[in-house]
Amino acid sequence: MKVVRELKFWINAYNEIKSAADELQLAFDFVKDEIVTEEEVDNNYAKAIALIEELELKNMLRQEEDKLGAVLKINAGAGGTESQDWASMLFRMYQRYCDSKGYKTTVTNWLDGDDAGIKTATLQIEGDLAYGFLKSENGVHRLVRVSPYNAQGKRMTSFASVFVVPLVDDTIEVEVNTAAISWDTFRSSGAGGQNVNKVETGVRLYYTYKDPDTGQEQEIVIENTESRSQLGNRENAIRLLKSQLYEIELEKRRAAQAEIEAGKKKIEWGSQIRSYVFDDRRVKDHRTNYQTSDVNGVMDGDIDDFIKAYLMENG
Repeated sequence: MKVVRELKFWINAYNEIKSAADELQLAFDFVKDEIVTEEEVDNNYAKAIALIEELELKNMLRQEEDKLGAVLKINAGAGGTESQDWASMLFRMYQRYCDSKGYKTTVTNWLDGDDAGIKTATLQIEGDLAYGFLKSENGVHRLVRVSPYNAQGKRMTSFASVFVVPLVDDTIEVEVNTAAISWDTFRSSGAGGQNVNKVETGVRLYYTYKDPDTGQEQEIVIENTESRSQLGNRENAIRLLKSQLYEIELEKRRAAQAEIEAGKKKIEWGSQIRSYVFDDRRVKDHRTNYQTSDVNGVMDGDIDDFIKAYLMENG
């Protein structure tokens, strides 16, 4: 049914664009005879272009993983309260973005900041093409503003890291070595009611991943506090582990592809990707050079143009 639904989407989209192009051609022919106005031709042209660009963007998301949901994790950088406040602002931005797309979101981990904001938080996002759109957000986000937490009213620079991995579903097979898993439990903090605080429902999963190619080992640590039951949190922690292992495999594929297509850029996890300069009313993406002065709109989740610019350049 998924395959049929996808094929129907592309056929219907093609027919809609063909119809819009035919209407534009007719309008262009009729304007000479003054049957339609130039304004109507312009409107038909704008409609056809918008449909083509929307489909072109969807065509950039044809990889197996693009159609999946996403796991988005935000970590505050060094800098104390200011960075932790910035991390919470980014978290709100992505929640607003997901709401506008109709995606289902679940907070699976949350660690409050010392005085304000958050130290780290993880958002599980379910919806069509969620990973495809949000993969462009991987990297370091920089804030420049006059900090309300600075007594001298100085301009400060803060950083927060955003990591996005695909959220695996039943169609993706990921091999997990159960012998390499160990668990801790702890009391959840934050929202969730009294039961969550009294009982050790939070789980921490430790997984020793051994690279089959290099033999190198790394420890993956996942915390899950979303559910009121320890069993529920364990099950979701396993799903998040599978998502991270799947991303490791995808990163290998991307690296191999990058060697073949040396001209194409691959995702740089540690790079500074975007600057948000509040005083100058400017948000600029350093990969595409796309920028906007609508800072409030961006912080309210309007990041479509940044995502589109990235996908069109790197798809």
